[in-house]
Amino acid sequence: MILKQLKLKSNIDNIITNCYIIKDEESKELMVIDPGGEIEKIIEMINILEGNLKYIYLTHCHGDHIGAVEELKNIKDGKVLIHTDDYEGLKSPDINLTGIICKSPISIEADARVNDGDLLHIGNIEFRVIHTPGHTKGGSSLYSEKEKILFSGDTMFKGMWGRTDLPTSSFEDIMKSINNKLLVLPDDAIVYPGHGIPTKIVEEEPIYYNLMPEEE
Repeated sequence: MILKQLKLKSNIDNIITNCYIIKDEESKELMVIDPGGEIEKIIEMINILEGNLKYIYLTHCHGDHIGAVEELKNIKDGKVLIHTDDYEGLKSPDINLTGIICKSPISIEADARVNDGDLLHIGNIEFRVIHTPGHTKGGSSLYSEKEKILFSGDTMFKGMWGRTDLPTSSFEDIMKSINNKLLVLPDDAIVYPGHGIPTKIVEEEPIYYNLMPEEE
C-alpha cells in the first residue's frame, strides 16, 4: 500500500484539510479521502502515483472536505461515497456550511451511500466503514485491520475531538462514537485525522476517560 497525505487549503476561510490518497500497488487502484480543495495538487499526486481512481470517499459533508470533489470526479472519474446519514447534507449548502460561509454554495449528489460495517476494497486493501456520528450525524471513519490505520475525519484529532456546535452535530454522539467505536481498536492503530497530525489510539485513550456521557 502507498499512502500520501496532502494538506490542502479549503474553500472555508482557508482552513487546511488533510486529504489522503491510497494506492494498491498491484491493481493500481486509488482512493482519495476528503478532497477539500486545491484540485491541481490532488491531480498532480494521482498522476505521479500512476493509479486509477476508484473511490472518492467523504468522511462527512462539510465544505472544507468537499471543495474539490466535482472537479476531481470530472477529471479522474471515481465514485463519490458518503454515509447514508450525510447524503442529504452533502446536497444542502445550509448543512454542509458552504451556503453560510462560502461565496459559492456547493451541492453534490453522491454516487453511493455507505453504512456502518460496509467493506470497501482498493485492490487487495480492505477498509471497514465505521459510522461515527457527532461532528455530523453521518460522519464516518475508515479502518483497515490489516494495515492498522484509521481515517477518522473530524471525529477524532490528536488530543481533541471535532466540533459539536454545527448543524446535525452532537457532543453526546461524538463521545459515544469515540469511546465505543474508535478506542476499541488496537492500541497501535495509527489515526489519520481530517486536520492536524497523525496519532495513535493508545495516545488518545486517557483524554476520554471522564468525558463519556452517563447512560440514563
